[in-house]
Amino acid sequence: MELVLATNNFDKVREIKKILRGLKIKILTLKDFPPMPEVVENGRTFRANAVKKATVISRKTGRMALADDSGLVVGALKGKPGVRSSRFAGEDCTYADNNRKLLRLMKDMRPGKRKARFTCIVALAGSKGPVKTVTGICKGRISAEIKGTEGFGYDTVFIPEGYGKTFAELGMKTKNRISHRAKALRKVKKVLSKLF
Repeated sequence: MELVLATNNFDKVREIKKILRGLKIKILTLKDFPPMPEVVENGRTFRANAVKKATVISRKTGRMALADDSGLVVGALKGKPGVRSSRFAGEDCTYADNNRKLLRLMKDMRPGKRKARFTCIVALAGSKGPVKTVTGICKGRISAEIKGTEGFGYDTVFIPEGYGKTFAELGMKTKNRISHRAKALRKVKKVLSKLF
């Protein structure tokens, strides 16, 4: 059986493949189906974006597709960056641009106001049956400065609950055990195990 990962983000592909390792399933990416247009993420929720990506890619490839939409939700910023997490500092911004903007907006906030959570919605879509979605959440807080070198996105500024270091300092092995995406993908792994 084949599963297409509905993302052009190589960092996500690598992370998803590691977590889904062990399934008797061939994992394909959008590079296996050129040219594949980018699905516009214009939903107002993580779920809407994940479902849209999974549905569109499943339809275009004729295979089951897995899509995730995830992002950082900061209470003190009224839920921002939220669904715009990857484009927080602008359309063509880098991970570093997003992190700098976040830290600038939170510069004068005391520790108690720095609470945040990563949310991940993973959607599975196929030609038969309804779209299945699962959720993963990782609570934590935003550090006062960029720390660490591993990972991607907001990993250099997010300190998960129960830890004193950022995801980027803890490393991928720990992140892939406790992160929002890891939690959601473990649920997906159970669903896929039953399907195949």
